Amino acid sequence: MKRYSKILIALMAALCVWGCTPEFPIDEDGLLITDRAECFVSNFELLGTDFQTVRTKNAVIDTVAQTIQVDVFFGTDLRNVYPQFSLVTDAKLDPKIVGKVDFSDLTNPKTYTVVSGNRKVRKTYTVFITVQKP
Repeated sequence: MKRYSKILIALMAALCVWGCTPEFPIDEDGLLITDRAECFVSNFELLGTDFQTVRTKNAVIDTVAQTIQVDVFFGTDLRNVYPQFSLVTDAKLDPKIVGKVDFSDLTNPKTYTVVSGNRKVRKTYTVFITVQKP
């Protein structure tokens, strides 16, 4: 009986190790690495502290120059806004956005890097903000 118990335990341990091996590669953020090389921003939103848009019109995204131009309402508190990026499938953003961001220094625009699904292509986008005239 002891012999069968040891064999059963060894078999279970082997199955556990074999079963826990990922079939697909995963990056440091726990996201699936795919074969997609596309790398671009498709939409950009900027929300205020009330989670309503602060844009006066749609953001202009230039995927060739890798720029995003956003016009915001006069009086917007740019120290407390929430940027939201829509990316091509399987891409990710670096640095990650985990909360509100300070965009108040208009002379030093923020940059974000879009990383492709295969993690081989990186494109840095610069976000330029213009405040509407009063």
